[in-house]
Amino acid sequence: MKVAVANDHRGLEAKEQIKAIVTELGHQCIDFGISVEGPVDYPDVAYAAATAVSKKEVDRAILVCGTGIGMCIAANKVKGVRAALCYDELNARISREHNDANVLCLSGDLLGSQVLRKIVEVWLSTKFSGGRHKRRVEKIKAIEQGLDPRTIKSSQ
Repeated sequence: MKVAVANDHRGLEAKEQIKAIVTELGHQCIDFGISVEGPVDYPDVAYAAATAVSKKEVDRAILVCGTGIGMCIAANKVKGVRAALCYDELNARISREHNDANVLCLSGDLLGSQVLRKIVEVWLSTKFSGGRHKRRVEKIKAIEQGLDPRTIKSSQ
């Protein structure tokens, strides 16, 4: 799997750890973040990585800023992106199983290295469960197209 990673200045250390984890797990890592200290605006790097997901240049992306909130908000503005902010393994698993999240957003300030590792491992290894969740993801896609999700008829 091709995995984009991106960070702002507060996510630099965590991004380097994430790159190592992604590579250890046998995935290709593509870095859209910064590699030197100094301020950067998180929407810039979030947009670059999220657009790569949207255009299917990468399969998924992992974004890191101070809290993960800014990256998540910015990434979710890109069509086709379902970004999830995760602080533990359960959030990571559910974001994949139920929401088919294709972008993981993490806090560079609030997560220790062991928790960060577990979240990334779980998120990369968990598959979308489909079923009733597929119907819900289809409704999210309808919202992106300006449609009222309540008007979408389910095939489930």
